[in-house]
Amino acid sequence: MIEINVEGMTCTGCAAQIEAALQQVAGVLQASVSYTERKARVVAQAGADPERMLAAIAALGYRATVNEVAIVASAEPIASHDEDDSRLHIAVIGSGGAAMAAALKAAEGGARVTLIERGIIGGTCVNVGCVPSKIMIRAAHVAHLRRESPFDAGLSVTPPIVLRDRLLAQQQARVDELRQAKYEGILQSTPAITVLRGEARFQDEQQLVVALSDGGERVLGFDRCLVASGASPAVPAIPGLKDTPYWTSTEALVSDAIPNRLAVIGSSVVALELAQAFARLGSQVTILARHTLFYRDDPAIGEALTAALRMEGIEVLEHTQASQVSHDNGEFILSTHQGELRAEQLLVATGRTANTRGMNLEAAGVKLNQHGAIQIDQGMRTSAVNIYAAGDCTDQPQFVYVAAAAGTRAAINMSGGEASLNLDAMPAVVFTDPQVATVGYSEVQAYLAGFETDSRTLILDHVPRALVNFDTRGFIKLVAEAGSGRLLGVQVVSAEAGELIQTAAIAIRARMTVQDLADQLFPYLTMVEGLKLAAQTFFKDVKQLSCCAS
Repeated sequence: MIEINVEGMTCTGCAAQIEAALQQVAGVLQASVSYTERKARVVAQAGADPERMLAAIAALGYRATVNEVAIVASAEPIASHDEDDSRLHIAVIGSGGAAMAAALKAAEGGARVTLIERGIIGGTCVNVGCVPSKIMIRAAHVAHLRRESPFDAGLSVTPPIVLRDRLLAQQQARVDELRQAKYEGILQSTPAITVLRGEARFQDEQQLVVALSDGGERVLGFDRCLVASGASPAVPAIPGLKDTPYWTSTEALVSDAIPNRLAVIGSSVVALELAQAFARLGSQVTILARHTLFYRDDPAIGEALTAALRMEGIEVLEHTQASQVSHDNGEFILSTHQGELRAEQLLVATGRTANTRGMNLEAAGVKLNQHGAIQIDQGMRTSAVNIYAAGDCTDQPQFVYVAAAAGTRAAINMSGGEASLNLDAMPAVVFTDPQVATVGYSEVQAYLAGFETDSRTLILDHVPRALVNFDTRGFIKLVAEAGSGRLLGVQVVSAEAGELIQTAAIAIRARMTVQDLADQLFPYLTMVEGLKLAAQTFFKDVKQLSCCAS
């Protein structure tokens, strides 16, 4: 390893910039840069020239010198551990939310951890999921408000000029910054965690074989192993599709241009978030939904979203599937029962599939469900005694906060503890506009679980915050147990629905009744006050209340 002292860095973005430059130098196998330590650590092939590394850093405007004491010829990962270390050894496959939470919790508990990553550190959320998508969605929302808002009568409209290259640079800079601060930097500063670059597969229930990124293989024994390998976009088996340059969400988020005409196959979270974002940035968008939008949820959700999207000029084709896809002369041609649909670009967003293929999980005795996801219990245990799993590669809901919570609990259990993850009051948010937020049971789910329910739906015409915003699209629905009034579930379609759903989750977790909720103090002129008003509809006609009445 070669350690380089670097002067002139002012932020984590500088570190990321230097790291990227070092990785382009001939002979460099791995580079990590710490802004806080003002150091770069490089693993390189024998004979690699440190002067070229210094030159790469100097070309960026930083001053660098080699720490002579730290030059060690090595092709091993940074901070490798003594194999004779008697501490519990935990192998973690992946480096996303579940993997990081588990690795850090295990290290905190005294274990030594080997974290194995075949690609970029940080997993889906920070690199190609939550973070870049929400940045793009927010930019699109601002573009939409400049073009159109409820206050156009008094505020002049200024149609935006979309400079996609600059938006993309801003988006990627924040992604790089967060990856360095929340993933790479933390790994670099945690001596108990070794990062091993390569692709892991199981040899048996106690050993992994890692195909190293720089060539060769390494057999890695472990006491416990966590599989946190994430998921990848699912691609439906539509004739002709695989022979076309279609997008998944990964390509869409880093596209260097906004297509004039975009077709979207999918009817759930990612499909609708990105469809609306592209429409607001200038695309003419058509959505092909095999059923209706959000058909697995309360029907009112899909109806409200469909109406909102159509009001913005987005074409929503329900009960429509592509039977054939081709690409000719820069254009996609989709065959449907309603005729031919042509578009400049095609986005396929039909869910995500667990990354479990090629891992030889059967050799370790790990069972998968019919969709290829790892089956786990509430303690994140798989069917193999020393192997655990967490995150999107499992049969749990695919949310990064669920993954992180599962990873933490898995680490506790791998270290001899007994922790479980209860998802009965798991909130979920869709970042369309209006947003969709849910927690607990829908009416149908409650019925299937054996509950007799009493439900109320409040339209937003009765929520003061929505009225003063001049945006009453959507509703708030409470599902309660008949008789007791205990809150079982909440479904919301509204602006800022994601900001109020956690209050509902806490109420459900606390086993509050709708009367309890109606009796609480909520600040006036907030969207979350809508929960109180919805609870009051079980007992009162809210149309007859004064604006602040309890």
